[in-house]
Amino acid sequence: MVVGEFTTEVDTIVIGAGPGGYVAAIRAAQLGQKVVIVEKENLGGVCLNVGCIPSKALITASHRYEHAKNSEALGIKAENVTVDFSKVQEWKQSVVNKLTGGVESLLKANKVEIVKGEALFVSPNEVRVNHGYESNRYKFNNCIIATGSRPIELPTFKWSDRVLSSTGALALKEIPKKLVVIGGGYIGIELGNAYAGFGTEVVILEGSPSILPGFEKRMSQLVSRRLKQKGVQIYTEAMAKGVEETENGVTVKAEIKGKEESFDADYVLVTVGRRPNTDELGLDLAGVEVTERGLIKVDNQCRTNVEHIYAIGDVVAGPALAHKASYEGKVAAEAISGKPSVVDYQCIPAVVFSDPELATVGLTEEEAKAQGYDVNVAQFPFAANGRALSLNDTDGFMKLVTRKEDGLILGAQIAGSGASDMIAEMGLAIEAGMTAEDVALTIHAHPTLGEIAMETAEVALGHPIHIAK
Repeated sequence: MVVGEFTTEVDTIVIGAGPGGYVAAIRAAQLGQKVVIVEKENLGGVCLNVGCIPSKALITASHRYEHAKNSEALGIKAENVTVDFSKVQEWKQSVVNKLTGGVESLLKANKVEIVKGEALFVSPNEVRVNHGYESNRYKFNNCIIATGSRPIELPTFKWSDRVLSSTGALALKEIPKKLVVIGGGYIGIELGNAYAGFGTEVVILEGSPSILPGFEKRMSQLVSRRLKQKGVQIYTEAMAKGVEETENGVTVKAEIKGKEESFDADYVLVTVGRRPNTDELGLDLAGVEVTERGLIKVDNQCRTNVEHIYAIGDVVAGPALAHKASYEGKVAAEAISGKPSVVDYQCIPAVVFSDPELATVGLTEEEAKAQGYDVNVAQFPFAANGRALSLNDTDGFMKLVTRKEDGLILGAQIAGSGASDMIAEMGLAIEAGMTAEDVALTIHAHPTLGEIAMETAEVALGHPIHIAK
């Protein structure tokens, strides 16, 4: 029985409080709108609760454990290094709690009304929000759909206590002795690497010819080499066929280059992609058009075919990245307020928190050539950088793709320690229309990893200092 239903009128309602939704709500409120944000689970969405943030916390703990055990080259030797995994999980959750609590405080500070529940369209101008036995209606002038995505569940690998999505893998109560990872994309590699660092025997099954197929081969090879050094078994051109669950574990069946194989493990982690959360919103009642894949069609202001309904983040085309969602959230909020804001995907950075880290922004060499550019490609190794040497972490390189005629920066790829932070400079350079000369003439602090950008730009100009020409 549903009780207490009533209707509230609002300027803008945001459905979903992930990194797209809460940013959109705050920006809309700053621009003078009366905003309600609806979230059926936790503020911060997948990213803050069971995705980006907790996975990076787990990766950090794994790295600390590895460093404690393997720093003899620096004159540091530790004996009987142990992991209290319950404490690791406790610390990871404390990080999540601080951030989600911060999101709630920011929403309230901007006078955004937070509503718990599941939103369903009942018309193009109204949603019903169900929360337990309560149901309330909200009539809106504008709506921003920011409901995110969820892991794809394979028919032959149904979620269970032993068959895990990324959410389940982040919530384990103990370090597995053996783990099979299906999918060698960024989620599988990050979590596989984290558990390998804790001592888990990890097997990775990837259907493509190499892991991290979205990155250049030389970059993924660096990660593959490090994983193998940790004892990780990587099988490419491998198709997972099914799983048998036992009382204490699983047996995963796979076909690897035409040969049947089986792997015993405590758990199997399935990371084969994500699907948009658009199938239970009642979009048909709102008249919102979606593609066959369930993605919502939008224009360059994130507006759907229904003029006052917008959509952002994982529910629209493009990479399922938190920073893309946040960017689109600002654009949508500003468009609603009458500002001439439009999305401009000149460059969206992508990062893998692997070992070493990988980061890319703008065009790769192959993409630039395919678009008809005559390009110059410059590379500089981490091994020639003083800070990388002092960190005892010299695997990696930076690659700069520039237009040959004038040195305009078209793209950059970084593999190495700190790549996730370093890529921001190159994103700014591309957005600002800078050339290799602009970066080379910018004084970079010494000794830093950031100098690698300057050094790579000097290679592009033909006068490198710290490597032989």
